[in-house]
Amino acid sequence: MMRNATQLPAFCKELNRKRCGCSLAAALLCAVPLVRAQSTPSSTEPAATVRTNADLVIVDVVVTDSKQNPVRNLTVSDFTLLEDGKPQSIKAFEEHSANGAVQFTPMPKLAPGMFTNYSPTPANGALNILLLDKLNTPMNAQTEVRDQVLKYLRQIPAGTRMAIFALTTQLRMLQGFTSNPEILRALVEGKKTLPGGSPLMDDAMTGDEPGADDPMMDIIADSEGSNPDAATMEANLQQFEAEQQAFQLQLRARYTLDAFNLLARYLNQLPGRKNLIWFSGSFPISILPDPDLQNPFVIVDSAEDEFRETTDLLARSQVAVYPIDARGLMPAPMLNASNSGRSYARAPENFAKDDAKFFQQTTNEHGTMMQMAEATGGQAFVNTNGLAEAVTRAIDDGSNYYTLAYTPADRNWNGRYRKIEVKLERTGLALSYRRGYYADDPNVPIKSTQASNQTQKPKNGLVPYSPLRAAMLHGGPDPTEILFVANVRPNSAENEASVAPGNQMSSKVKGPYRRYAVNFLVQPRSLNCPLADDGAYHCAVEFLTFVYDVDGVLVNLANNSLEIKLSTGQYAQALKSNFSYHQQISVPAKGEYYLRIGIHDVAADRMGALEVPVAAAAKLPPIAAPGPSPLAKPNP
Repeated sequence: MMRNATQLPAFCKELNRKRCGCSLAAALLCAVPLVRAQSTPSSTEPAATVRTNADLVIVDVVVTDSKQNPVRNLTVSDFTLLEDGKPQSIKAFEEHSANGAVQFTPMPKLAPGMFTNYSPTPANGALNILLLDKLNTPMNAQTEVRDQVLKYLRQIPAGTRMAIFALTTQLRMLQGFTSNPEILRALVEGKKTLPGGSPLMDDAMTGDEPGADDPMMDIIADSEGSNPDAATMEANLQQFEAEQQAFQLQLRARYTLDAFNLLARYLNQLPGRKNLIWFSGSFPISILPDPDLQNPFVIVDSAEDEFRETTDLLARSQVAVYPIDARGLMPAPMLNASNSGRSYARAPENFAKDDAKFFQQTTNEHGTMMQMAEATGGQAFVNTNGLAEAVTRAIDDGSNYYTLAYTPADRNWNGRYRKIEVKLERTGLALSYRRGYYADDPNVPIKSTQASNQTQKPKNGLVPYSPLRAAMLHGGPDPTEILFVANVRPNSAENEASVAPGNQMSSKVKGPYRRYAVNFLVQPRSLNCPLADDGAYHCAVEFLTFVYDVDGVLVNLANNSLEIKLSTGQYAQALKSNFSYHQQISVPAKGEYYLRIGIHDVAADRMGALEVPVAAAAKLPPIAAPGPSPLAKPNP
């Protein structure tokens, strides 16, 4: 999504009141340094000032009474916070209410050719994200989801800030954060803006669930008396269908985890709590062995590492997940009128087996949703047809909460899971909060469990997750782990017959081409440059520009890797200025194209990316391209 920036002192103060200078790069990029939480807001600061720092654990707590109404006006003395059973000292405490006045600084007027992945957000209050998960939702449930979402949007409370995303085989941002309900309603009502059904999931009654009618199995069953090989054929067909469905389940689980991972990285630098309302039909992250198959372990797939990494990212980004089962109340497929039941007439015991499988699958799916909700401090809504009411409840809960922050007394960062427990002096109240975290070293950035190397060999037929690849997908959200500015201008007023040096243009695309200059501007403080044994600081950064056509097909890319070695003096000097890098990219002169521009911190595996329509820069006057930083030497 395109965003621009300009140089304003007020904008600078919004991003980092304590440390920013007022240059363009400082104003946009100084938000990265960490500000310690304040227990009492000052008269000049917004109420919500708690920010993560290197050793601060933030816990958002939703407190409701027996009628599920939010409980307000509690004080810090009402709370007791424990980690692994040991009391912790609460360093910061704040109450957040949906009735509070929203303080919001809008984006300043855009400067021509300047774009950034910074997104202005309210200084207080919660952000709401509506995720329409079509990857894991049967087609026959998606119409009801659309109707229920529209029902909610017709009565959405004034000032509610919401963004809408869709998930098929990749995550797409349909609408950025807005409090205008007309924009949100128009998006959901429009048929062209919403993607179609899942390419990896059939409808509930057409073979995707246990007990669904299968015409091929009926044909084999009818021939059992005359065909001695019918039983073997039936077993082989069952095994084939199980293997096919298992691979589809693995793909769905991987795509879903990838999407949540990317979404957490997008929300990383946005302040405050985010309520992720996830409309989904299922999320089969782990499947138990099926003893009825020839190979009972074919449908088992473990994604424990990916699940841990994703929930950790969501926790660090203060994201609470509210899964809503889009299918509502579900009858067993065996009882559907479309099911012929011939297989059950031949073998009545199969009915009980399919009923048990359906119950187990539904329980597993709901269990995973509840696990995701509990791990992040949200709530799951299952077995309900009141989907609009579930959205209302989720946003109401997620907008009325208390923020507690503490520094762990245990300073041994051993990577083990630590249990968080919050108690109240008053009884009869329900508390919802994230129940723990992994004690990874807070001074070491999150390192993906999946390699970012896009050339790594697939495992079990699945390409390993790559934050780099996900961040650079056309139409996706803009990751904000690294905030930066990109100045995009034509390199010249003339078209060219050949592409810029180092570009990797698709052989299917023909000239003429228009060359563009992309100038990156990033603050060194936002990059991870570890101090090595040689006494020098080592930075490793990738600068990327991808060119997509209107259909999302990648037609060209430029990828430059930099390895920078700085002495102690050079590093100290570098922190006082801004790092710039120049890249050139060729775009076909005819047609509609988009630039996806990104920065990848290799050492920390952190991303920043933004997307710019080429048309937004095509008519700007060409500018002279500066050379790269004198401290940077690109790798060959």
